[in-house]
Amino acid sequence: MRVSDTEHTSRPWRIHEVTRDFDVEDVWALQTPGRRDDFRRLVAGLAAGDPAHGSSPAVRALWTIRWRLGALLGWDRPDSGLGGRVPSLRERLPADLHDSPGPSFTALPFSPLYLTDDEFAAEIANQTVHGVLHLGWVPDGTGTYQGRMTVLVKPNGLLGRAYLVVIRPIRHLIVYPLMLRRIERQWRTRRGAADPVSASRRTWTD
Repeated sequence: MRVSDTEHTSRPWRIHEVTRDFDVEDVWALQTPGRRDDFRRLVAGLAAGDPAHGSSPAVRALWTIRWRLGALLGWDRPDSGLGGRVPSLRERLPADLHDSPGPSFTALPFSPLYLTDDEFAAEIANQTVHGVLHLGWVPDGTGTYQGRMTVLVKPNGLLGRAYLVVIRPIRHLIVYPLMLRRIERQWRTRRGAADPVSASRRTWTD
């Protein structure tokens, strides 16, 4: 479910060091209970996901439409992305984060930035926006941790701002709720729905 932006902005995440000129688009709470050392399994599952396969029909259809539209309008040309229109945020990373980028994405067009014990960040850029996907691992006060996913954006002029306005209701009402429910369902299923924390040493991607 969506939560307040302060769930991201109030925490001492390292991502703040490199995204001061980005806006928080939205923050989502993931019902993925686990132990402190389960975070990298959650990251691995996210990076291995493919919304064009295995998601709901609505998400698959919207994903296909987006990429076909991008191809038609030239939004996703190589010169519109990282190293073309914008430099990668890896150039801003402090030295202690630079050598731990985390896993590569199987299908999603994100490039990993860094991975720590409780944070993962990846970036994407095209003609409309430079975006960051941030995943955090947050203690809930009972000895259990839950995921927090934040989307940060830096729109490219009027086109980028208009694009974000148009897709915002689709993302909020359809795409992210369905995708996150799938992630949560897979997390629970592969750890045992009865006691997901005690079974959390099983690998999500097994």
